[in-house]
Amino acid sequence: MNWKDRALAHAKEQDPKESCGLLLNIRGKERYYPCRNLSMTNHQCFILDPEDYVKADNTGEITAIVHSHPVTPPIPSQADKISCEQSNLPWYIVNPKTEEWGFCQPEGYKPPILGRPWVWGVTDCWSLVVDWYKEEKGIKLLDYKRPTTPEEFLKDPVFEKYLPSRGFRLLEPNEKLIDGDVLAMSIFGQGLNHVAIFLNGDVLHHLTDRLSCIEPYSEWLLKCTGGRYRYAS
Repeated sequence: MNWKDRALAHAKEQDPKESCGLLLNIRGKERYYPCRNLSMTNHQCFILDPEDYVKADNTGEITAIVHSHPVTPPIPSQADKISCEQSNLPWYIVNPKTEEWGFCQPEGYKPPILGRPWVWGVTDCWSLVVDWYKEEKGIKLLDYKRPTTPEEFLKDPVFEKYLPSRGFRLLEPNEKLIDGDVLAMSIFGQGLNHVAIFLNGDVLHHLTDRLSCIEPYSEWLLKCTGGRYRYAS
């Protein structure tokens, strides 16, 4: 069996959940290294176990990332293209039912601000803030090391602690919001677990399992807001 045969077998074994693995170069031979997908649900994109990544890296040279699309054709999704850029590695995609393959490689892809799908650590609420500040203000905000899964994050949200450490100051109650201010919110959980950007009386944000969008700063979102922050450095 070659590495594609092994990756396909792994994809069939994991179906209907996405499989994920790494292509290694071990002393000049290509080998597929299966990894665990830590995603809690089938519909979420894969979360490659970082421990498996380290083990693979200690085994050989990582030359590509491999994963499956159990339901859709093996065409790179927007999340695939973004993650491919972040990994700086080629990506192979296989559909376990049709046995067809797809491929993408880093080419400078940038996701749109509006209409992007939600993917933990790739295109989530904080990623949207980072990308908006870079595009609209030319400010490069430092990212933070996310927990491996969103479920871990929800147990201890970090935005209340994180925003001040990245140049944002908490607004006084009497200060009016201006465009670009960041709103830290509590959405269906404990602590401030969501961030949005104030724009012309509306909010630009990216809720879990929804597309990024602009919507009115409604009474409900106002009640969810636990902190208002302005970039100050």
